[in-house]
Amino acid sequence: MIDRSTTHLVLIPSYNPGPKVYETVLAALEQWTPVWVVVDGSTDDSAERLSAMAANEPGLRVLVLAKNHGKGAAVLHGIRAASARGYTHVLTMDSDGQHPADRIVEFMHASQAQPAAMVLGQPIFDSSAPRLRVMGRKISNWYANLETLWAGIGDSLFGFRVYPIAALLLVMRRRFGMRRFDFDVEAVVRLSWLGVESINIPARVRYFRPDQGGVSHFNYCRDNAQLVWMHARLLCGFLPRLPLLAARRAHRRQRAGRAT
Repeated sequence: MIDRSTTHLVLIPSYNPGPKVYETVLAALEQWTPVWVVVDGSTDDSAERLSAMAANEPGLRVLVLAKNHGKGAAVLHGIRAASARGYTHVLTMDSDGQHPADRIVEFMHASQAQPAAMVLGQPIFDSSAPRLRVMGRKISNWYANLETLWAGIGDSLFGFRVYPIAALLLVMRRRFGMRRFDFDVEAVVRLSWLGVESINIPARVRYFRPDQGGVSHFNYCRDNAQLVWMHARLLCGFLPRLPLLAARRAHRRQRAGRAT
């Protein structure tokens, strides 16, 4: 029997996810409890079906937003509700089955061992990964590492990760961005600026074809334009922080030297 955590929960933002969401939720519940799903204004029947699942599963809670606001907004809604109930950390994962539920326990235990850190998934791609998206994320990751002065962010876009709720709320309260596709990257960059250290753990990622139940809302033009604008903002924020980030980097090197 899986113990119910009072500090760490699985948070799944979901928008018109297709049939994979039900497999994803059940797979998460087999590994951890509680599991919360934030239905972000879906126009399919997933809100009703997930709510019916929750009625028979005490480890599952479903939060429903009337309108679609974006992934970051759905996560923000979830962490506000989680914080109000005393939870301190959330593991976010996508609802489309791409993320490995069988790694939830390892990520949660890493977070419990170092609760001040964020635990980031380092994606391992297979042949199902679209080449153009893999190349594009390498560019975004390079900029994210530059903006944090190579503080240890392995992958800035992989949404399978554990956040300290208080720190994430702090960086999200201060701005109106981080509400849509830009959330994953900007969250780790701004948390790094705040001094939150990164733990990187490899995790496989799988892309499903439509005939396999896969659903993608990624729009190459719109979402890449949003990433370009986001990195422009972050670079502007990086420059005044450069002395502090350089001092932190020197301190990390000193610690590493003493450890050896």
